Amino acid sequence: MNQLVKTAEGVLSSCLAVKKGEAVLIVTDNTRKEIGEAIYEAAGNLGCERLLMVMNERELSGQEPPKAVAAAMKSADVVIAPTAQSLTHTNARIEAAKAGTRVATMPGITEEMFSQGAMTADYSKVEKLTAVVTEMLSKASVARIEKDGHTLTISINGRDGVPSPGVYREPGKCGNLPSGEAYIAPLEDGSEGEMIVDGSMVGIGKLDSPLHMVISGGKLRSVTGEKSENLDILLKNETNGTLCELGIGTNEAAVLNGIILEDEKVYGTVHIAFGTNTSFGGVNKAECHMDGIILSPTLYLDEVKVIEDGVFLV
Repeated sequence: MNQLVKTAEGVLSSCLAVKKGEAVLIVTDNTRKEIGEAIYEAAGNLGCERLLMVMNERELSGQEPPKAVAAAMKSADVVIAPTAQSLTHTNARIEAAKAGTRVATMPGITEEMFSQGAMTADYSKVEKLTAVVTEMLSKASVARIEKDGHTLTISINGRDGVPSPGVYREPGKCGNLPSGEAYIAPLEDGSEGEMIVDGSMVGIGKLDSPLHMVISGGKLRSVTGEKSENLDILLKNETNGTLCELGIGTNEAAVLNGIILEDEKVYGTVHIAFGTNTSFGGVNKAECHMDGIILSPTLYLDEVKVIEDGVFLV
């Protein structure tokens, strides 16, 4: 049995708890077909009713899949989606979850990532730390990120933290795989300050040099640095430029590789994102959802120091 099929069996069993006879739908695109086929084979080995749908690659993360795919997602027991662009923040994913489907999205996954790194984590450990951090996010009113002399203050008052431990075993549970993060939708007008993004950035990949961002009134006002012109969509309008997410990586096996799916899970990193957050408690629907990773940050939730220079203190 090849490594991809073996990993897929582990993921279906431990992260999604698939049962014999369940309908497992694999949604993939023409760039990730091999991974889709490996999961299809694994689902068959586990005695599932399996379906494989291959669509054209979407143009942007957050773009809706074809209607036929969205309809099938709602009627499956489990959906697993290895795709180039993210389906995480789509209405199709939201509606499927409402219908009770367990959904694991894998935007940007590569064959290499599928067989090593974050996918190989001890997910029970990831689950425990993620739960602790999620609770802290839910209770806090303000988050403060400090890095290289820059400070960004983010209002999270009244919003609930969301766990993404990579374990989706109950009806309607969903999130990314590989996973390991706790995240929250900040108040859309409640972020002020400046920040350095130096790990990776959607639209650019792994960063050779840092990006400098200025944020006021919850909106991105400027971004400078190498290849910052790739982020013009964020400055096109205030909806796209709204700071929409604060996330904290909790997966010790994750490695920074320029693919956001894994990068945002790296242990002790913090990420901020701009654009859509309607799928996790926010009210901003934009044309995009683009994350940037901050390496070795110091993070306070209210006045509790949670991370110091990339090391968890909780």
